[in-house]
Amino acid sequence: MNQPMGTSSEGATIVGKGAATAAGPGPDVMAASTLDGNSVLSSDGHDVGSLKEIMLDVRSGRIAYAVLSSGGFLGIGDKLLAVPWGALTLDTDNRCFRVAATADQVRNSPGFDKDAWPSMADRVWASTIHQHYGREPYWSDDVRSSDVTATGAVPPGGVDAPEAGGVKL
Repeated sequence: MNQPMGTSSEGATIVGKGAATAAGPGPDVMAASTLDGNSVLSSDGHDVGSLKEIMLDVRSGRIAYAVLSSGGFLGIGDKLLAVPWGALTLDTDNRCFRVAATADQVRNSPGFDKDAWPSMADRVWASTIHQHYGREPYWSDDVRSSDVTATGAVPPGGVDAPEAGGVKL
């Protein structure tokens, strides 16, 4: 189901006629390699980079981030940026992605060098990225397997237990 830009809570939304007219697997299910190099446009219409990598959260089976290459020329002097997957919209008509952020927001986002990647599994680092793009972390609705009983229920004091003063009830 297609949603308006910026309303997805988990994955990238899809806009355009491509979903209705595509032959083959896209655009609802696509090979990551077919998206490599796609342009990324800001909400104010500026080209802010191109898709370089798609980062998978292997344990949850979700796409965690898109890594954009921004700035520089022919890969020299470019800055890499992690963008939460849910902050992107695939625009099938224009064959690009749109990010729910202005060009200034993207330029001011925390970046990293191609030779010094951050630990993307670090939830403190990841939370700052999600906050920068105004998104809930993609794992925020996860229930850890250690918190679930054999019957599939969350036990008392598990992740869904209410808190009072920082103590689980």
